[in-house]
Amino acid sequence: MEPDWEAIPVRVGGALRKLGPVVMLVLIILIVLGFIFMTSIVRIGGTQVGIVEKKLGGGSLPAGRVIAVKGENGIQAQVLAPGWHFFYWPWQYGIKKVQWTQIKEGQIGLVTAKDGQTLPPDTIYAPEWPDPDKMADAAYFLDEGKGYKGPQLSVLNPGAYRLNTDLFGIKQVAVVNVRVGTVAVVKSNVGRTVETEDRLVEKGQRGIWSKPLGEGQYYLNTNAYEVTLISIRQTKVSYTAEVERGEAGAAQPLKPITVRSSDGFTFPVDVRITYRIDPENAPRVVAMIGDDALILDKLVTPRVRATFRNNAEKVKALAYVQNRSIQEQQSAQMLREDLAEYGITLLEISIGDIGDEATLGALLKTQTDREIALQEQATFEEQQRAAEKKKALTKTQQEAEEEKRLATATYDVSIAEQDKQKKIIAAQGEAEMVRIVAEAKAKAFELVSNVIGPDNAALIEVLKMVSESDMEITPEVMVTGQSSGVTDALMGTILKDMLNKQKSTPK
Repeated sequence: MEPDWEAIPVRVGGALRKLGPVVMLVLIILIVLGFIFMTSIVRIGGTQVGIVEKKLGGGSLPAGRVIAVKGENGIQAQVLAPGWHFFYWPWQYGIKKVQWTQIKEGQIGLVTAKDGQTLPPDTIYAPEWPDPDKMADAAYFLDEGKGYKGPQLSVLNPGAYRLNTDLFGIKQVAVVNVRVGTVAVVKSNVGRTVETEDRLVEKGQRGIWSKPLGEGQYYLNTNAYEVTLISIRQTKVSYTAEVERGEAGAAQPLKPITVRSSDGFTFPVDVRITYRIDPENAPRVVAMIGDDALILDKLVTPRVRATFRNNAEKVKALAYVQNRSIQEQQSAQMLREDLAEYGITLLEISIGDIGDEATLGALLKTQTDREIALQEQATFEEQQRAAEKKKALTKTQQEAEEEKRLATATYDVSIAEQDKQKKIIAAQGEAEMVRIVAEAKAKAFELVSNVIGPDNAALIEVLKMVSESDMEITPEVMVTGQSSGVTDALMGTILKDMLNKQKSTPK
């Protein structure tokens, strides 16, 4: 059953009239006091901060101060945290609810204090806080911390902070993100000032730090520390009408280098170079030149153009075209030494097309015709040399053949001479043997003759000869009783036999 809402006021009024005037007065007072008490209660939300302004009962702030630390009238340093807070009477306090300060990931908070001590002379930024969380506590900052008014060197890292935004101004900026293939060179506007020749200083001093920052994220106050990112990868630059992918200047192609030779020809030269900045040299490069764009525009490109132009002035156009490799080597050596003074390492340099039809067309055509003539002459000379070699080979072969025949003849003569000597020696041996035999026979015959007489000895010898030659003597010889007749008959028969043998021997 629903209550009768219209009847409730009538019933309450009737009940109050029954309590009497005194009780009613007390009740009214309690209601008023309760209402007044309720006005002193402040609730701060979970993501809020309460900034308190004291209106009465605190006295005046010291001269030059805008935030109260010791309860003076004005904006209070202490803020109200999320939750319920009592006795903040409206007539005495003003409460401003603000969202807490959220520093996003990948960002940092640059802090500027609107109150605090005056910065020391020649100082732009307040000294760095060892504990940034204490810096964020406004009461501690202005009291025990003795914080300085103005830009703070310390920054707020990503996170949520219950800041008194009437004291601290916050500006969020990106963290220093050093990617792979780059280093960060830091120029510090804070720290002790030192005198150096190359403007390079140690970390913590004012100037360009001599050691760069490697890959990673750094929570640096980018107002106090100027960061220059330098690529340490190989950088390819093409000074041609066509730019290869990945080369510097691809968005705005660099023009070919125009040179002038000693004989007055002006022509373009396509040049490609590759260079690198080593990490340890990056601070020196920044100190002397600047960032990557300035390195290319203010140093590398002017030096490359000047080097090639200076080298071209020393040679004729045709020699330049013909001696491309020499020009590459000379230019590379000069440019390498030049860039090294700035901490830049030249890795490679190459020359592409030299000249075009408009600048070197006539010269190159003349050279082409001359080259063709030289090639034809060289071909003729080569053929002539081949013919001469063939002629010399034929002569050599003939001489070799003659030498071979001469050697054979010499050998044959030598063999014949040896055969001759052999036969002479054999004949001499045979003659000697005959002589010895004859002498022996003569000696024997003489001995026999001395015994039996010469005729008988001769007869014996003849009979030996007949016996040894199987000669037939009986039918043709008439033997007489006298020994001389027998001997004559035998000698005749022997002579006849010798004549018959001579006639039968073929000539």
